[in-house]
Amino acid sequence: MIDLYYWTTPNGHKITIFLEEAGLEYKIIPVNISRGDQFKPEFLEISPNNRMPAIVDHAPAGGGAPIPVFESGAILLYLAEKTGKFIASDLRGRVAVLEWLMWQMGGLGPMLGQNHHFNLYAPEKIPYAINRYVNETSRLYQVLDNRLKDREYVAGPYSIADMACYPWIVPWKRQQQDLEKFPNLKRWFEAIRARPAVVKAYEISKSVNTQRVVDADAMKLLFGQTAETVKR
Repeated sequence: MIDLYYWTTPNGHKITIFLEEAGLEYKIIPVNISRGDQFKPEFLEISPNNRMPAIVDHAPAGGGAPIPVFESGAILLYLAEKTGKFIASDLRGRVAVLEWLMWQMGGLGPMLGQNHHFNLYAPEKIPYAINRYVNETSRLYQVLDNRLKDREYVAGPYSIADMACYPWIVPWKRQQQDLEKFPNLKRWFEAIRARPAVVKAYEISKSVNTQRVVDADAMKLLFGQTAETVKR
């Protein structure tokens, strides 16, 4: 059994997609980041950066005490190695998966996250910031489109690299993008969206978060953190 500390964000969706694809038994423990669940002491013991998702694997390979893992990329890699699924076994294939997983973690996610922030949540609309991140989003979409020109999936066979990237493309409209401009990316996106495990993962999200409202209190929790807020 795997405990999944989860909320309905792109990073959260990555893990439900993997768990559904691999057929692993898991239990969702909601972490409502709009209400401060990420600051609860018991969660911080698992995820010291007060971010979800995180997991606790109660049946790690080789036995022993449960293993907690935080950071979505690390969780995907851990689960891929645990199951032997969705990561290449040969050196070159594995390098490709890891390259594109790190590309998502270091580029696609953070840049698109800033796009979301300045477009949707920032109290002041700053044209420079909006243009900066919309343009960077477009650039990254093109990088992905180029990569998919001559292959079905990001690293060859369907892998954790695809699971990492896909949820960040789902909100393409609010990122001010047009998938028609990226035909290879659009083909890849539609193929993943149709996978039964992906459909189920997104259906699950609807039952976990039924309101999806970011009010003033949530804004303070999500965007008002400083060094003082993480002191213990």
